[in-house]
Amino acid sequence: MKKKAILLSVFMSALVLSACSGGFKADHHYSIDPFEYTDQNNKTVSLDDLKGEIWLAQFVFTSCTSVCPPMMTNMAELQGKLKDKGIEDYKIVSFSVDPKVDTPEKLGEYLDAFGVPDKSKWEMLTGYSMEEINDLAVKSFKMPVIDDPNSDQVIHGSRFGLVDKEGKVVKTYPGYEDVPYDTIVKDMKSLSKQD
Repeated sequence: MKKKAILLSVFMSALVLSACSGGFKADHHYSIDPFEYTDQNNKTVSLDDLKGEIWLAQFVFTSCTSVCPPMMTNMAELQGKLKDKGIEDYKIVSFSVDPKVDTPEKLGEYLDAFGVPDKSKWEMLTGYSMEEINDLAVKSFKMPVIDDPNSDQVIHGSRFGLVDKEGKVVKTYPGYEDVPYDTIVKDMKSLSKQD
């Protein structure tokens, strides 16, 4: 009888703990390699600067003729939904996969073109080599970045990555089409409640 009471107590404690965690369940725990890049305002942004923040990552470039404009539009729409739900503690980090062409000024103009609800949440990053961004994308986000030798285009992953306060990629979502807006908002809300 005593054994059953102890098991019941352990089970109930587990239930309470899972309820308190806000219901967020990570799909991954990918560590992000340290970085220090330049944003659209010519300011340095590092992985350490983002620690303690929840952020969404994407890989885009300004002369993209395929997936990037829809991804930027979708991210702007997602930001509107976050705003509607009162979620304010987050960043959106866009890594350029064409760093030779994408200057901070060009990235700033590109961001302006999408009429995002709050530009202060966005970090449009550049200031590295193609090799560096390929390494970061593949190792940290498990997404490809391939320079197309036959054009000015870059083949790259089109998923959004959700990064927790510790700087780990915990989930990825479709960013180009069929974006699960409600799921992302719910996940960010749950994740923001975790310490």
